[in-house]
Amino acid sequence: MTVHTRRLILMRHAKSDYPLGVDDHDRPLAARGDREAPAAGRWLVEHDLIPDYIICSDALRARSTCAWVLSELGEQGPTPYIDTRIYRAGVSELCSIINETPASVSTLLVIGHQPILQDLALRLASVDSDQETVYELAMSYPTLGTTVLETEHPYSHLDARDARVTFFAVPRD
Repeated sequence: MTVHTRRLILMRHAKSDYPLGVDDHDRPLAARGDREAPAAGRWLVEHDLIPDYIICSDALRARSTCAWVLSELGEQGPTPYIDTRIYRAGVSELCSIINETPASVSTLLVIGHQPILQDLALRLASVDSDQETVYELAMSYPTLGTTVLETEHPYSHLDARDARVTFFAVPRD
């Protein structure tokens, strides 16, 4: 029996703007976010972390980040699934959303928000994770913060301490 390694990539949206009178859910990316978000897509390509499935929050800033990432993935980029639950999800609910991922998916990209992404990365980090990397992501999870975790478990079994943290990066130009 061969072991299939799955990769879970947790990416925080790019820098957002705070226009007056705009609901938090509908906040757009700031000019800086529009400039920097494509770098996240290039980083994925450079590290051979091409997702075959993307789950994205329905908040405007997350969807915009996703569009920029997809612009860099080109034809390799899958059609994202926009999940309305992510925006208000807690750690357990986001984990449950990830648990619904089809078993055939090798690399899953989730684009969402703080502090939930950081909390989930720490919850899933197994004891054989790169400890320096875990420490780095625990200290700060800025916009475009991206954690890569690897596991032999199916996504449906992820709960706690089930995945090795292998990378944490903040891809920006």
